[in-house]
Amino acid sequence: MPITGPLSAIRVIELAGIGPGPFAGMTLADLGADVVRVDRPGPPELATAPPDRDVLNRGKRSIALDLKSPTGVEALRALTDRADVLVEGLRPGVTERLGIGPEVLLERNPHLVYGRMTGWGQDGPLARTAGHDLNYIGVTGSLHGLAAAGAPPIVPFPILGDYAGGAMYLVTGVLAALVERMTTGRGQVVDAAMVDGVSHLMAATHSMLSAGRWQDEAGVNLLDGAAPFYAVYETSDGRYVSVGALEGKFFAELLARLGVPEDVYPAAAQHDRSRWPQLRGTLAEIFRRRTQEEWVEVFAGSDACVAPVVTMRGALDHPQIRARGSVIEHDGVIQPGPAPRFGAHSVEPPQPPPVPGRDTRAILTEAGLDADDLIASGAAFEAG
Repeated sequence: MPITGPLSAIRVIELAGIGPGPFAGMTLADLGADVVRVDRPGPPELATAPPDRDVLNRGKRSIALDLKSPTGVEALRALTDRADVLVEGLRPGVTERLGIGPEVLLERNPHLVYGRMTGWGQDGPLARTAGHDLNYIGVTGSLHGLAAAGAPPIVPFPILGDYAGGAMYLVTGVLAALVERMTTGRGQVVDAAMVDGVSHLMAATHSMLSAGRWQDEAGVNLLDGAAPFYAVYETSDGRYVSVGALEGKFFAELLARLGVPEDVYPAAAQHDRSRWPQLRGTLAEIFRRRTQEEWVEVFAGSDACVAPVVTMRGALDHPQIRARGSVIEHDGVIQPGPAPRFGAHSVEPPQPPPVPGRDTRAILTEAGLDADDLIASGAAFEAG
């Protein structure tokens, strides 16, 4: 099937890694780019899933090269000579030591956009030290806020640092550099750091903090669990519903649908913090009277901002998620649908992830290299 999408003319070389780098490559592939993943020989040190079920590698092709071999390094350089983008997520200085740093590759191909994905960034006192999502969000102030009042921070899904603050900022930077290249004719280095991205995501919170509308303390603010009308409640079947009735008219509808009389809690008292404990207790008691499904029916079609809390598998069956194809099951693998959508392009089912080295011979031949010699020398490998 031919590659379709707004990036169908773009070729990306992705150095195999974990987490945000592969996710950035997946996103570019979902947008139509021809993404060639450069895998290492042998089993990966850490993998998200088995190769045939690793969603982060869907829509890509795979070549396996030994980058410790001068011949393998030269083969990679030849691939990047014909590429628009390179994505790497190694520690600062590693690609330079391998002989595939930005100075070398941009001299050979001045049009190349060289995307670098790290947690700490390319400079600063922690740049060359190890870390993971939890560490990166820890120093931005965001992890401190992910807690109930008086409780330690929770350990969230590795989404905020790795993917929101990391991969998506790398994709944004790569796309911006490609647009600028249309004017200048030259590529450049994109330095995407998770600490930068997560800090950037906190712009609105920083605004509230500076304006005195946010306390630098967890669980005491309007949007971090303190407000009873922006919270999660348990239902009679041990499930949960999310409540986000922030605006006055939505809060009034919430009370009306729950059957809370005006004399028990007037809608006008929504932001009276002295009464929040009473309101939280009232809402908790009411929500425990019915099942989650029953509450979904009560709030169907309303603007009370109430939605069920579903599991990852349960998302497949939610009517809105199913209608949009936001989460799909393809080839027996539950995975997100491509996002965003484009009016000029149809949404195609994602191509399954390749076994490492599946496309080695074809990719080498496309680059004008002697596949037989490279494979025979051990500089390149193909899947058996």
